[in-house]
Amino acid sequence: MSLDQRIVGFDLWQLALPVTTRRDHGIGSVEGACEIVVLRLTAEGGETGFGEASPWVVFTGSVEATYAALDRYLRPIVMSARVGDIAGIMAKAARAVAHCTEAKAALEAALLDLAGRISGVPVWALMGGKCRDSIPLSVSLANPDWQAEQALLHRITDDGVGIVKVKVGFTDHAFDVMRLETLRRDYPDLDVRIDFNQGLEVAEAMTRVIDLAGFNPSFIEQPVRAHQFAMMAQIRRALDVPLLADESVFGPEDAARAISEGIADGFSIKIMKSGGLRRAQEVARMAAANGLTAYGGDMFEAGLAHLAGAHMIAATPEITLGCEFYQAQHYLCEDILEDPFPSQGGKVTVPDGPGLGIRPDVAKLDHYDVRRA
Repeated sequence: MSLDQRIVGFDLWQLALPVTTRRDHGIGSVEGACEIVVLRLTAEGGETGFGEASPWVVFTGSVEATYAALDRYLRPIVMSARVGDIAGIMAKAARAVAHCTEAKAALEAALLDLAGRISGVPVWALMGGKCRDSIPLSVSLANPDWQAEQALLHRITDDGVGIVKVKVGFTDHAFDVMRLETLRRDYPDLDVRIDFNQGLEVAEAMTRVIDLAGFNPSFIEQPVRAHQFAMMAQIRRALDVPLLADESVFGPEDAARAISEGIADGFSIKIMKSGGLRRAQEVARMAAANGLTAYGGDMFEAGLAHLAGAHMIAATPEITLGCEFYQAQHYLCEDILEDPFPSQGGKVTVPDGPGLGIRPDVAKLDHYDVRRA
């Protein structure tokens, strides 16, 4: 089968996936379920490719906007296009609808999955080849019930996870200090990172960030609002530990400004906010070219989006701080993949099969769907 064949199918599922606990981040919470959109593309020969869009309403946008972007604005530019014309399709997608980065990420992942399955090669091979077989896994601690969170800590450390990222700034400072003191006392070998998720007001930011820096985390992430570049730069100059930007840097355009204004020592790279795998890769390369580090972050994702992120990181040597693809195993009540997302022993194993390597279970998509097109 050839990459010249046309795309003849474009199917969408909007899903509500039950989650195990409440999670609080600086700018918002998730409880009950996380909402995603799954895209399936079908080629003339019958082969299919899948992609996932994982928005968060307070960060990248709403699931309704993502669904509409795919169904109304991106569908027309994809139908009847050649499978191999990925760059051209994504260029048209960039002009067809503003923002909606998660929708564009799902589209590119589905196109790469489809092209890889037709060609018999993994997505990482289509992105320049693999530089690593596995990626160190970080698990975030965001449950406001600290006693329940300690049960998660026992499970993940028993499984070999050596990196945790503590979500702070969503409640009082004493709670953040207590959790970090407990981690340093009871888990001295853990690599501990701190993420404020924009949770601090400018007046309190410097004092609280410097105080938590005393716990010697390997980095501190996004203390203030995304647009507060000047405050990010001030905090960076005051810290003895690296400061990472997340919400301040979506794609290459933001990265260029962030680099010129010196707001961070590194970036959290996410395909959902970058608008695709290749744009995420470009942000990582811009960071490295300017002496900055990069980390593989994520949204509230299922295993399908984790797979896309894992292939991107496998093909991007500039991302050196591991990944955060834990939700499929440690947060969702049930993932959507046919086979478990390959995460164990404190690392994610990069699939070598064609395309993304593992397909979604369509029966699960049908079971959890809120609407379809």
